[in-house]
Amino acid sequence: MAYYVDFILNVAGLLLWLNWRSIQFDPLTRRTPATLMGTLRPASPKKLRPWHLLIFIILLLVVRAAIYWWIGSATNWTAKLDLGAVVLPFRSDWFWHILVYSFCSFGLALGIFYLCLLPLSLLAGPEPMHRLVKIPLGQVDDWPRWAKAILPLVVTGIVWWVVSWLFCGLRIMPPPIAPAHRIEQSIVLGLDSYLIWRFPLGGLLLLHLLNSYIYFGKHPFWKYVNETSQKLLLPLQQLPLRLGRMDFAPLVGIIILFIFANVAENGLTIHLGTIRLHLPGLVEIYGKLPI
Repeated sequence: MAYYVDFILNVAGLLLWLNWRSIQFDPLTRRTPATLMGTLRPASPKKLRPWHLLIFIILLLVVRAAIYWWIGSATNWTAKLDLGAVVLPFRSDWFWHILVYSFCSFGLALGIFYLCLLPLSLLAGPEPMHRLVKIPLGQVDDWPRWAKAILPLVVTGIVWWVVSWLFCGLRIMPPPIAPAHRIEQSIVLGLDSYLIWRFPLGGLLLLHLLNSYIYFGKHPFWKYVNETSQKLLLPLQQLPLRLGRMDFAPLVGIIILFIFANVAENGLTIHLGTIRLHLPGLVEIYGKLPI
């Protein structure tokens, strides 16, 4: 039950974040010449400022932490943050623990959302649907492909290197055995972040497969799905995957994508100190054993 409540509140915070990101693209929020004020002026006075949305997000996370602390203390509930490579516990009877969990849980949801957008940005589908990717990513969408490709490894590694100090200070996890140990942890979590890409790419290929056999009309969304999927399937073009009118390339692409991800999950095993770190989530850290 707590998982679903946490998920719903993270979605609510994510919607507030997206509203904050999209305000800058609203022409009514920008300064306009005096001669155009009469035509572009909103119908009612503008009361909501962009920073208000950020305040709402912070209040949501603080109130959530207070509720978790109140209920969790009575039920002996332990919040767990699943980072894929590790699962970190947060004691609900310690307010600072559960407050950090509330912010980290939302940060994880936000990070997964942007990780799902990055492969779509790399494929650069047709407009106007690609604008839905560009608005949240902002200027990152215009970066070179090599920079966007290494972004998950760099950002995830840096974020973990920073927050791991906080986790150690709050005794959520023990300190690393050596300074290099923390760097190894950052690299593992950075590589683990790429496994998220299988879900948006697999969903894209599945929609392309459905649209190949079911006509859904000429909506720009389906044009985006088809053209973007064709870019993803370019490495399979030379294979004989078409039988008459049936094209098995999307199905083969989905199979290859998930097999590769599963092999990476099971095969990427790194020794960090004395504990093996398996991908994903096969080791739970309860504040007693080094990761």
